[in-house]
Amino acid sequence: MEGQTTSLEQIQNFEGKYPKQLWYLFLVEMWERFCFYGMRGILTIFMADKLLGLALSDKDANLKYGAIQAFVYAFTFIGGIFADKVLGFKKSLMFGGIVMIIGNIIIATSPQEFFYLGIALSIIGTGFFKPNISSMVGDLYKEGDSRRDSGFGLFYSGINIGALLGGAVCVYLGTSKDFGWSYAFASAAVVMIIGLITFLATKKSLAPIGNSPIEHLPAKTKTGREIAVYIGALLSIPLIFIMIKNTDYTDYFMYTIGPLAIIYFVYETLKEKDIKARKKLLAAFVFIVFSVIFWAFFEQSGGSLALFAKDNLSHQLLFFTINPNIVNNTSNSLFVIIFSPIAGLIWLGLAHKKLEPNTVIKFGLGFLFLAAAFYAFYYTRFLANASGITSLNMFTFAYFIITFGELCLSPIGLSIMTKLSPKRLSGMMMGMWFLASAYGQYAAGLLGAGMSSPDENASALVKLESYTDGYYQLAIYALVAGAFLIIISPIIKKMMQEVK
Repeated sequence: MEGQTTSLEQIQNFEGKYPKQLWYLFLVEMWERFCFYGMRGILTIFMADKLLGLALSDKDANLKYGAIQAFVYAFTFIGGIFADKVLGFKKSLMFGGIVMIIGNIIIATSPQEFFYLGIALSIIGTGFFKPNISSMVGDLYKEGDSRRDSGFGLFYSGINIGALLGGAVCVYLGTSKDFGWSYAFASAAVVMIIGLITFLATKKSLAPIGNSPIEHLPAKTKTGREIAVYIGALLSIPLIFIMIKNTDYTDYFMYTIGPLAIIYFVYETLKEKDIKARKKLLAAFVFIVFSVIFWAFFEQSGGSLALFAKDNLSHQLLFFTINPNIVNNTSNSLFVIIFSPIAGLIWLGLAHKKLEPNTVIKFGLGFLFLAAAFYAFYYTRFLANASGITSLNMFTFAYFIITFGELCLSPIGLSIMTKLSPKRLSGMMMGMWFLASAYGQYAAGLLGAGMSSPDENASALVKLESYTDGYYQLAIYALVAGAFLIIISPIIKKMMQEVK
Protein backbone atom coordinates (compact mmCIF):
# COMPACT_ATOMS: atom_id res chain seq x y z
CA MET A 1 0.00 0.00 0.00
CA GLU A 2 1.31 3.47 -0.86
CA GLY A 3 2.91 5.26 2.09
CA GLN A 4 3.32 2.02 4.06
CA THR A 5 6.97 1.45 3.10
CA THR A 6 8.11 2.19 6.66
CA SER A 7 7.41 -0.62 9.10
CA LEU A 8 6.41 -0.20 12.73
CA GLU A 9 9.76 -1.70 13.75
CA GLN A 10 11.67 0.94 11.74
CA ILE A 11 9.71 3.73 13.44
CA GLN A 12 10.30 2.28 16.93
CA ASN A 13 14.03 1.70 16.36
CA PHE A 14 14.75 5.44 16.16
CA GLU A 15 18.05 7.02 17.19
CA GLY A 16 18.29 9.81 19.76
CA LYS A 17 15.71 11.02 22.27
CA TYR A 18 12.60 11.46 20.09
CA PRO A 19 11.21 9.85 16.92
CA LYS A 20 10.63 12.39 14.09
CA GLN A 21 6.92 11.42 14.00
CA LEU A 22 6.58 12.82 17.54
CA TRP A 23 7.35 16.32 16.20
CA TYR A 24 4.59 16.01 13.56
CA LEU A 25 2.03 14.84 16.15
CA PHE A 26 3.28 17.61 18.47
CA LEU A 27 2.39 20.24 15.82
CA VAL A 28 -1.04 18.75 15.05
CA GLU A 29 -1.90 18.59 18.75
CA MET A 30 -0.58 22.12 19.32
CA TRP A 31 -3.05 23.57 16.78
CA GLU A 32 -5.93 21.47 18.11
CA ARG A 33 -5.20 22.62 21.68
CA PHE A 34 -5.04 26.25 20.45
CA CYS A 35 -8.57 25.71 19.15
CA PHE A 36 -9.74 23.90 22.32
CA TYR A 37 -8.18 26.21 24.92
CA GLY A 38 -9.02 29.30 22.89
CA MET A 39 -12.67 28.20 23.02
CA ARG A 40 -12.36 27.26 26.71
CA GLY A 41 -10.92 30.68 27.53
CA ILE A 42 -13.84 32.58 26.00
CA LEU A 43 -16.82 30.31 26.78
CA THR A 44 -17.79 31.75 30.17
CA ILE A 45 -17.03 35.37 29.23
CA PHE A 46 -19.07 35.02 26.03
CA MET A 47 -22.02 33.35 27.78
CA ALA A 48 -22.06 36.03 30.51
CA ASP A 49 -21.66 38.97 28.05
CA LYS A 50 -24.88 40.97 28.47
CA LEU A 51 -24.61 42.89 25.18
CA LEU A 52 -23.02 40.68 22.52
CA GLY A 53 -23.06 37.25 24.18
CA LEU A 54 -25.79 34.98 25.59
CA ALA A 55 -26.54 37.35 28.54
CA LEU A 56 -26.59 34.48 31.08
CA SER A 57 -26.15 35.00 34.82
CA ASP A 58 -22.68 34.15 36.20
CA LYS A 59 -24.17 31.05 37.87
CA ASP A 60 -25.76 29.77 34.64
CA ALA A 61 -22.64 30.56 32.62
CA ASN A 62 -20.56 28.54 35.10
CA LEU A 63 -23.00 25.62 35.07
CA LYS A 64 -23.05 25.53 31.28
CA TYR A 65 -19.25 25.84 31.16
CA GLY A 66 -18.98 22.83 33.50
CA ALA A 67 -21.46 20.88 31.37
CA ILE A 68 -19.60 21.63 28.13
CA GLN A 69 -16.21 20.67 29.62
CA ALA A 70 -17.62 17.47 31.11
CA PHE A 71 -19.22 16.47 27.77
CA VAL A 72 -16.02 17.16 25.85
CA TYR A 73 -14.07 14.74 28.04
CA ALA A 74 -16.90 12.20 28.27
CA PHE A 75 -17.08 12.05 24.47
CA THR A 76 -13.37 11.23 24.25
CA PHE A 77 -14.30 7.94 25.95
CA ILE A 78 -16.89 7.17 23.25
CA GLY A 79 -14.57 8.38 20.46
CA GLY A 80 -11.79 6.17 21.81
CA ILE A 81 -13.98 3.06 21.65
CA PHE A 82 -15.05 3.70 18.04
CA ALA A 83 -11.44 4.34 17.03
CA ASP A 84 -10.41 1.01 18.63
CA LYS A 85 -13.19 -1.05 17.12
CA VAL A 86 -13.87 0.53 13.71
CA LEU A 87 -12.17 3.68 12.43
CA GLY A 88 -8.57 3.45 13.60
CA PHE A 89 -6.83 6.53 14.99
CA LYS A 90 -6.10 8.28 11.67
CA LYS A 91 -9.67 8.31 10.30
CA SER A 92 -11.07 9.14 13.74
CA LEU A 93 -8.76 12.14 13.98
CA MET A 94 -9.69 13.39 10.48
CA PHE A 95 -13.42 13.06 11.16
CA GLY A 96 -13.10 14.77 14.56
CA GLY A 97 -11.05 17.63 13.11
CA ILE A 98 -13.53 18.30 10.29
CA VAL A 99 -16.51 18.30 12.69
CA MET A 100 -14.68 20.74 15.04
CA ILE A 101 -13.97 23.11 12.14
CA ILE A 102 -17.61 23.07 11.01
CA GLY A 103 -18.75 23.69 14.63
CA ASN A 104 -16.52 26.76 14.99
CA ILE A 105 -17.50 28.16 11.58
CA ILE A 106 -21.22 27.77 12.49
CA ILE A 107 -20.70 29.74 15.73
CA ALA A 108 -18.59 32.39 13.98
CA THR A 109 -21.39 33.15 11.48
CA SER A 110 -23.71 34.24 14.33
CA PRO A 111 -22.46 33.54 17.87
CA GLN A 112 -25.70 34.46 19.69
CA GLU A 113 -27.92 32.47 17.34
CA PHE A 114 -25.86 29.31 16.65
CA PHE A 115 -23.73 28.92 19.81
CA TYR A 116 -25.36 25.72 21.13
CA LEU A 117 -25.44 24.00 17.74
CA GLY A 118 -21.78 24.83 17.05
CA ILE A 119 -20.71 23.77 20.53
CA ALA A 120 -22.52 20.41 20.14
CA LEU A 121 -20.46 19.79 16.97
CA SER A 122 -17.24 20.86 18.71
CA ILE A 123 -17.89 18.40 21.54
CA ILE A 124 -18.32 15.48 19.13
CA GLY A 125 -15.31 16.55 17.08
CA THR A 126 -13.02 16.79 20.10
CA GLY A 127 -14.26 13.38 21.29
CA PHE A 128 -13.07 11.74 18.07
CA PHE A 129 -9.86 13.76 17.83
CA LYS A 130 -8.40 14.00 21.31
CA PRO A 131 -7.81 10.44 22.66
CA ASN A 132 -6.43 9.12 19.40
CA ILE A 133 -3.46 11.41 18.93
CA SER A 134 -2.18 10.43 22.41
CA SER A 135 -2.59 6.74 21.52
CA MET A 136 -0.51 7.25 18.36
CA VAL A 137 2.27 8.88 20.42
CA GLY A 138 2.29 5.72 22.61
CA ASP A 139 2.63 3.52 19.50
CA LEU A 140 5.87 5.27 18.48
CA TYR A 141 7.66 3.41 21.29
CA LYS A 142 8.44 -0.24 21.88
CA GLU A 143 7.26 -1.91 25.09
CA GLY A 144 9.62 -0.94 27.92
CA ASP A 145 11.36 1.92 26.06
CA SER A 146 12.49 4.29 28.87
CA ARG A 147 12.32 7.23 26.42
CA ARG A 148 8.52 7.05 26.33
CA ASP A 149 7.94 9.28 29.39
CA SER A 150 10.20 12.06 28.09
CA GLY A 151 8.43 11.75 24.70
CA PHE A 152 5.08 12.33 26.38
CA GLY A 153 6.69 15.19 28.31
CA LEU A 154 7.65 16.89 25.03
CA PHE A 155 4.20 16.19 23.55
CA TYR A 156 2.69 17.74 26.68
CA SER A 157 4.64 20.96 26.17
CA GLY A 158 3.08 21.10 22.66
CA ILE A 159 -0.35 20.94 24.29
CA ASN A 160 0.61 23.87 26.51
CA ILE A 161 2.09 26.04 23.74
CA GLY A 162 -1.28 25.66 21.97
CA ALA A 163 -3.13 26.41 25.22
CA LEU A 164 -1.08 29.54 25.88
CA LEU A 165 -1.46 30.93 22.34
CA GLY A 166 -5.14 29.99 22.05
CA GLY A 167 -6.06 31.41 25.45
CA ALA A 168 -4.36 34.72 24.67
CA VAL A 169 -5.44 35.16 21.02
CA CYS A 170 -9.11 34.13 21.36
CA VAL A 171 -9.65 36.19 24.53
CA TYR A 172 -7.98 39.19 22.87
CA LEU A 173 -10.10 38.92 19.69
CA GLY A 174 -13.35 38.19 21.55
CA THR A 175 -13.10 41.06 24.03
CA SER A 176 -11.57 43.58 21.61
CA LYS A 177 -13.79 46.43 20.36
CA ASP A 178 -12.13 46.14 16.92
CA PHE A 179 -12.95 42.47 16.43
CA GLY A 180 -15.50 40.62 18.59
CA TRP A 181 -16.77 37.10 19.28
CA SER A 182 -17.15 36.03 15.63
CA TYR A 183 -13.44 36.61 15.03
CA ALA A 184 -12.52 34.62 18.14
CA PHE A 185 -14.53 31.57 17.03
CA ALA A 186 -13.32 31.95 13.42
CA SER A 187 -9.68 31.96 14.61
CA ALA A 188 -10.28 28.62 16.37
CA ALA A 189 -11.55 27.20 13.05
CA VAL A 190 -8.55 28.57 11.11
CA VAL A 191 -5.93 27.00 13.42
CA MET A 192 -7.80 23.69 13.32
CA ILE A 193 -7.61 23.77 9.51
CA ILE A 194 -3.81 24.31 9.82
CA GLY A 195 -3.67 21.33 12.21
CA LEU A 196 -5.52 19.03 9.80
CA ILE A 197 -3.37 20.11 6.83
CA THR A 198 -0.26 19.35 8.94
CA PHE A 199 -1.64 15.89 9.73
CA LEU A 200 -2.49 15.16 6.07
CA ALA A 201 1.00 16.23 4.99
CA THR A 202 2.78 14.02 7.57
CA LYS A 203 0.50 11.00 8.13
CA LYS A 204 2.45 8.83 5.64
CA SER A 205 5.39 8.85 8.06
CA LEU A 206 3.20 7.06 10.64
CA ALA A 207 2.98 4.04 8.31
CA PRO A 208 0.79 1.35 10.02
CA ILE A 209 0.26 3.38 13.23
CA GLY A 210 -3.37 4.41 13.54
CA ASN A 211 -4.73 2.30 10.66
CA SER A 212 -8.25 0.89 10.91
CA PRO A 213 -8.49 -2.35 12.95
CA ILE A 214 -10.95 -3.75 10.38
CA GLU A 215 -8.73 -3.30 7.28
CA HIS A 216 -8.83 -7.08 6.73
CA LEU A 217 -12.63 -7.10 6.21
CA PRO A 218 -14.23 -6.93 2.75
CA ALA A 219 -14.28 -3.30 1.49
CA LYS A 220 -18.10 -3.14 1.52
CA THR A 221 -18.40 -4.33 5.15
CA LYS A 222 -15.59 -2.02 6.27
CA THR A 223 -17.08 1.07 4.61
CA GLY A 224 -20.56 0.21 5.93
CA ARG A 225 -19.30 0.11 9.51
CA GLU A 226 -17.34 3.36 9.14
CA ILE A 227 -20.36 5.19 7.70
CA ALA A 228 -22.53 3.85 10.55
CA VAL A 229 -20.12 5.42 13.10
CA TYR A 230 -20.17 8.79 11.28
CA ILE A 231 -23.98 8.79 11.07
CA GLY A 232 -24.35 7.73 14.73
CA ALA A 233 -22.05 10.58 15.82
CA LEU A 234 -24.00 13.16 13.83
CA LEU A 235 -27.35 11.83 15.11
CA SER A 236 -26.20 12.55 18.69
CA ILE A 237 -25.96 16.32 17.94
CA PRO A 238 -29.61 17.08 18.95
CA LEU A 239 -29.11 15.10 22.18
CA ILE A 240 -26.01 17.09 23.20
CA PHE A 241 -27.72 20.32 22.12
CA ILE A 242 -30.61 19.64 24.55
CA MET A 243 -28.31 18.54 27.40
CA ILE A 244 -26.17 21.70 27.23
CA LYS A 245 -29.19 23.99 27.05
CA ASN A 246 -30.61 22.43 30.21
CA THR A 247 -27.82 21.55 32.66
CA ASP A 248 -30.11 19.34 34.77
CA TYR A 249 -29.69 16.80 31.98
CA THR A 250 -25.92 17.01 32.43
CA ASP A 251 -26.33 15.62 35.97
CA TYR A 252 -28.32 12.64 34.66
CA PHE A 253 -25.74 12.09 31.94
CA MET A 254 -22.83 12.14 34.43
CA TYR A 255 -24.68 9.75 36.77
CA THR A 256 -25.18 7.37 33.84
CA ILE A 257 -22.00 7.36 31.72
CA GLY A 258 -19.60 6.71 34.65
CA PRO A 259 -21.27 3.51 35.88
CA LEU A 260 -21.72 2.35 32.25
CA ALA A 261 -18.03 2.97 31.54
CA ILE A 262 -17.06 0.98 34.66
CA ILE A 263 -19.38 -1.91 33.68
CA TYR A 264 -17.86 -1.93 30.17
CA PHE A 265 -14.34 -1.83 31.67
CA VAL A 266 -15.16 -4.79 33.98
CA TYR A 267 -16.64 -6.70 31.01
CA GLU A 268 -13.51 -6.14 28.87
CA THR A 269 -11.22 -6.99 31.83
CA LEU A 270 -13.05 -10.27 32.54
CA LYS A 271 -12.98 -11.09 28.82
CA GLU A 272 -9.18 -10.74 28.90
CA LYS A 273 -7.81 -14.31 29.14
CA ASP A 274 -4.26 -13.32 30.11
CA ILE A 275 -4.05 -12.90 33.92
CA LYS A 276 -1.07 -10.53 33.61
CA ALA A 277 -2.97 -8.25 31.21
CA ARG A 278 -5.94 -8.33 33.60
CA LYS A 279 -3.79 -7.17 36.53
CA LYS A 280 -2.35 -4.37 34.40
CA LEU A 281 -5.87 -3.18 33.56
CA LEU A 282 -6.75 -3.09 37.27
CA ALA A 283 -3.59 -1.08 37.98
CA ALA A 284 -4.61 1.36 35.22
CA PHE A 285 -8.01 1.67 36.90
CA VAL A 286 -6.36 2.76 40.19
CA PHE A 287 -4.54 5.54 38.29
CA ILE A 288 -7.83 6.59 36.68
CA VAL A 289 -9.63 6.84 40.06
CA PHE A 290 -6.84 8.96 41.57
CA SER A 291 -6.74 11.19 38.51
CA VAL A 292 -10.42 12.11 39.10
CA ILE A 293 -9.41 13.42 42.55
CA PHE A 294 -6.38 15.23 41.12
CA TRP A 295 -8.37 17.03 38.40
CA ALA A 296 -11.19 17.95 40.81
CA PHE A 297 -8.59 19.96 42.74
CA PHE A 298 -6.47 21.12 39.81
CA GLU A 299 -9.45 22.38 37.79
CA GLN A 300 -10.29 24.99 40.42
CA SER A 301 -8.28 27.20 38.02
CA GLY A 302 -11.32 27.58 35.74
CA GLY A 303 -13.76 28.12 38.62
CA SER A 304 -13.03 29.23 42.19
CA LEU A 305 -9.46 30.43 41.48
CA ALA A 306 -10.72 32.59 38.58
CA LEU A 307 -13.26 34.24 40.92
CA PHE A 308 -10.61 34.54 43.65
CA ALA A 309 -8.30 36.25 41.12
CA LYS A 310 -11.10 38.64 40.09
CA ASP A 311 -12.11 39.67 43.64
CA ASN A 312 -9.10 39.23 45.91
CA LEU A 313 -5.81 39.79 44.13
CA SER A 314 -3.70 42.90 43.66
CA HIS A 315 -2.62 43.82 40.12
CA GLN A 316 1.06 43.98 41.07
CA LEU A 317 3.27 41.06 39.93
CA LEU A 318 6.94 41.66 40.79
CA PHE A 319 7.73 44.99 39.06
CA PHE A 320 4.75 45.33 36.73
CA THR A 321 0.99 45.71 36.69
CA ILE A 322 -1.13 42.92 35.19
CA ASN A 323 -4.72 41.68 35.29
CA PRO A 324 -4.72 38.79 37.85
CA ASN A 325 -7.06 36.75 35.62
CA ILE A 326 -4.45 36.79 32.84
CA VAL A 327 -2.01 35.32 35.37
CA ASN A 328 -4.63 32.74 36.41
CA ASN A 329 -5.27 31.73 32.78
CA THR A 330 -1.72 31.61 31.40
CA SER A 331 0.85 31.03 34.18
CA ASN A 332 0.30 27.26 34.36
CA SER A 333 0.78 26.79 30.59
CA LEU A 334 3.84 29.04 30.62
CA PHE A 335 5.45 27.15 33.51
CA VAL A 336 4.71 23.80 31.82
CA ILE A 337 6.34 24.96 28.56
CA ILE A 338 9.47 26.04 30.47
CA PHE A 339 9.73 23.09 32.85
CA SER A 340 8.26 20.14 30.89
CA PRO A 341 11.43 19.48 28.82
CA ILE A 342 13.53 19.88 32.00
CA ALA A 343 11.33 17.38 33.86
CA GLY A 344 11.67 14.96 30.91
CA LEU A 345 15.48 15.25 31.04
CA ILE A 346 15.48 14.76 34.84
CA TRP A 347 13.50 11.50 34.45
CA LEU A 348 15.91 10.36 31.70
CA GLY A 349 18.95 11.20 33.85
CA LEU A 350 17.50 9.35 36.84
CA ALA A 351 16.63 6.37 34.60
CA HIS A 352 20.28 6.14 33.47
CA LYS A 353 21.39 6.05 37.13
CA LYS A 354 18.66 3.50 37.95
CA LEU A 355 17.16 6.03 40.40
CA GLU A 356 13.97 6.96 38.56
CA PRO A 357 10.92 6.67 40.89
CA ASN A 358 8.24 4.32 39.55
CA THR A 359 5.02 5.72 38.12
CA VAL A 360 2.98 5.17 41.29
CA ILE A 361 5.50 7.20 43.33
CA LYS A 362 5.42 9.92 40.64
CA PHE A 363 1.63 10.02 40.97
CA GLY A 364 1.97 10.31 44.75
CA LEU A 365 4.50 13.14 44.34
CA GLY A 366 2.00 14.90 42.05
CA PHE A 367 -0.49 15.00 44.94
CA LEU A 368 2.17 16.24 47.39
CA PHE A 369 2.99 19.17 45.07
CA LEU A 370 -0.74 19.82 44.74
CA ALA A 371 -1.05 19.90 48.56
CA ALA A 372 1.86 22.38 48.79
CA ALA A 373 0.28 24.58 46.09
CA PHE A 374 -3.10 24.73 47.83
CA TYR A 375 -1.34 25.50 51.09
CA ALA A 376 0.28 28.46 49.26
CA PHE A 377 -3.17 29.57 47.99
CA TYR A 378 -4.41 29.31 51.61
CA TYR A 379 -1.37 31.25 52.88
CA THR A 380 -2.40 34.31 50.78
CA ARG A 381 -4.93 35.11 53.56
CA PHE A 382 -2.02 36.11 55.83
CA LEU A 383 -0.73 38.61 53.25
CA ALA A 384 -4.06 40.38 52.69
CA ASN A 385 -4.75 44.02 53.51
CA ALA A 386 -7.80 45.20 55.49
CA SER A 387 -9.90 45.23 52.28
CA GLY A 388 -9.26 41.53 51.57
CA ILE A 389 -6.85 42.17 48.67
CA THR A 390 -3.83 39.86 48.74
CA SER A 391 -0.53 39.09 47.00
CA LEU A 392 -0.50 38.20 43.31
CA ASN A 393 3.14 37.10 43.79
CA MET A 394 2.16 34.37 46.30
CA PHE A 395 -0.74 33.32 44.02
CA THR A 396 1.66 32.99 41.06
CA PHE A 397 4.14 31.05 43.22
CA ALA A 398 1.33 28.59 44.06
CA TYR A 399 0.83 28.05 40.29
CA PHE A 400 4.56 27.47 39.98
CA ILE A 401 4.27 24.63 42.54
CA ILE A 402 1.08 23.22 41.01
CA THR A 403 2.87 22.91 37.65
CA PHE A 404 5.29 20.36 39.12
CA GLY A 405 2.35 18.36 40.43
CA GLU A 406 0.84 18.35 36.96
CA LEU A 407 4.17 17.35 35.37
CA CYS A 408 4.45 14.39 37.77
CA LEU A 409 1.00 13.16 36.80
CA SER A 410 -0.47 14.22 33.50
CA PRO A 411 2.13 13.36 30.79
CA ILE A 412 3.01 10.21 32.76
CA GLY A 413 -0.71 9.41 33.03
CA LEU A 414 -1.08 9.44 29.25
CA SER A 415 2.05 7.31 28.94
CA ILE A 416 0.99 4.74 31.58
CA MET A 417 -2.42 4.24 29.93
CA THR A 418 -0.68 3.23 26.69
CA LYS A 419 1.75 0.97 28.61
CA LEU A 420 -0.85 -0.89 30.70
CA SER A 421 -3.49 -1.35 27.98
CA PRO A 422 -3.58 -4.35 25.65
CA LYS A 423 -3.37 -3.14 22.01
CA ARG A 424 -7.05 -3.86 21.36
CA LEU A 425 -8.16 -1.65 24.29
CA SER A 426 -5.71 1.28 24.11
CA GLY A 427 -8.31 3.73 22.72
CA MET A 428 -10.88 2.71 25.34
CA MET A 429 -8.35 3.13 28.16
CA MET A 430 -7.24 6.51 26.82
CA GLY A 431 -10.92 7.41 26.69
CA MET A 432 -11.36 6.31 30.33
CA TRP A 433 -8.43 8.53 31.26
CA PHE A 434 -10.20 11.51 29.66
CA LEU A 435 -13.54 10.44 31.15
CA ALA A 436 -11.81 10.73 34.54
CA SER A 437 -11.02 14.33 33.54
CA ALA A 438 -14.73 14.85 32.77
CA TYR A 439 -15.61 13.76 36.31
CA GLY A 440 -12.76 15.90 37.63
CA GLN A 441 -14.23 18.96 35.84
CA TYR A 442 -17.68 18.09 37.16
CA ALA A 443 -16.45 17.61 40.74
CA ALA A 444 -14.32 20.79 40.50
CA GLY A 445 -17.50 22.80 39.89
CA LEU A 446 -19.19 21.26 42.92
CA LEU A 447 -16.14 21.88 45.14
CA GLY A 448 -15.81 25.48 43.91
CA ALA A 449 -19.50 26.14 44.54
CA GLY A 450 -19.15 24.67 48.03
CA MET A 451 -16.31 27.00 49.04
CA SER A 452 -17.76 30.22 47.60
CA SER A 453 -19.41 32.63 50.03
CA PRO A 454 -23.19 32.01 50.29
CA ASP A 455 -23.78 35.78 50.25
CA GLU A 456 -23.44 37.25 46.75
CA ASN A 457 -22.82 40.73 48.23
CA ALA A 458 -20.19 39.62 50.77
CA SER A 459 -17.11 41.81 51.22
CA ALA A 460 -13.79 40.85 49.61
CA LEU A 461 -12.47 39.98 53.08
CA VAL A 462 -15.32 37.49 53.73
CA LYS A 463 -14.80 35.97 50.26
CA LEU A 464 -11.04 35.69 50.95
CA GLU A 465 -11.67 33.79 54.19
CA SER A 466 -14.27 31.53 52.56
CA TYR A 467 -12.05 30.55 49.61
CA THR A 468 -8.84 30.15 51.61
CA ASP A 469 -10.65 27.90 54.12
CA GLY A 470 -11.61 25.74 51.14
CA TYR A 471 -8.02 25.69 49.82
CA TYR A 472 -6.76 24.59 53.24
CA GLN A 473 -9.18 21.61 53.12
CA LEU A 474 -8.02 20.70 49.62
CA ALA A 475 -4.36 20.87 50.74
CA ILE A 476 -5.08 18.31 53.50
CA TYR A 477 -7.03 15.97 51.15
CA ALA A 478 -4.23 16.14 48.54
CA LEU A 479 -1.62 15.39 51.21
CA VAL A 480 -3.57 12.33 52.41
CA ALA A 481 -4.11 11.05 48.83
CA GLY A 482 -0.39 11.45 47.99
CA ALA A 483 0.78 9.70 51.17
CA PHE A 484 -1.73 6.86 50.62
CA LEU A 485 -0.54 6.32 47.02
CA ILE A 486 3.11 6.20 48.08
CA ILE A 487 2.28 3.70 50.89
CA ILE A 488 0.33 1.33 48.56
CA SER A 489 2.85 1.73 45.70
CA PRO A 490 4.41 -1.77 46.19
CA ILE A 491 0.96 -3.41 45.69
CA ILE A 492 0.19 -1.37 42.55
CA LYS A 493 3.72 -1.98 41.23
CA LYS A 494 3.13 -5.74 41.51
CA MET A 495 -0.11 -5.43 39.52
CA MET A 496 1.75 -3.49 36.82
CA GLN A 497 4.02 -6.51 36.17
CA GLU A 498 7.02 -5.51 34.05
CA VAL A 499 5.68 -2.01 33.29
CA LYS A 500 7.75 0.73 34.95
